[in-house]
Amino acid sequence: MNFLAHLHIAEHCQSSLLGNLLGDFVKGDPSLVYRADIVKGIRLHRFVDSYTDTHDIMREAKSYFDQSNRRFSGIALDVFWDHCLAVNWSQFHHSSLDDFCDSAKSRVKRDSDFELPERYINVSTWMWNDGWLASYAQLSNIEFALQRMSKRSPRMRELENSFAFIERYYNELNALFLRLYPQVLNASKQHKL
Repeated sequence: MNFLAHLHIAEHCQSSLLGNLLGDFVKGDPSLVYRADIVKGIRLHRFVDSYTDTHDIMREAKSYFDQSNRRFSGIALDVFWDHCLAVNWSQFHHSSLDDFCDSAKSRVKRDSDFELPERYINVSTWMWNDGWLASYAQLSNIEFALQRMSKRSPRMRELENSFAFIERYYNELNALFLRLYPQVLNASKQHKL
């Protein structure tokens, strides 16, 4: 799952939205640095990533990628799942996607009253200013995101080619998401922090 899903899951579980966003930017024991609500959010993020990465549906989804792309299929699928959530939003949330994004932005900024990792500040500034979350509803923005990520380092270059498999097996992968995501929501709600 990527930013949109982590925010939605955080709200679903009444967890810190900021903590759930920080999950990709904080290493080690967060309790040594952050207050309890942020720590719980970071731990929920980590649980979601672990649960999703090891789920049988995720293995099935990865099988749609050829061998040369399978190494990066998990990253590509995390980004694509945000697209699936965005296009199926009304099945999972009572507010519009735009209203949710506006509310999430306000709540995250309100809670950001302490020193945050520089990389998180850079990424989140771009994310909020450029409207990434709502833009995930457009498949072309998923392709753009994967292209951008593939340029981070030479070893990530192959990630750019993963979009072809997403496009080719779009319906099958979206159907897998609709099976997977309710299970992620349920497991996250049951997770004891």
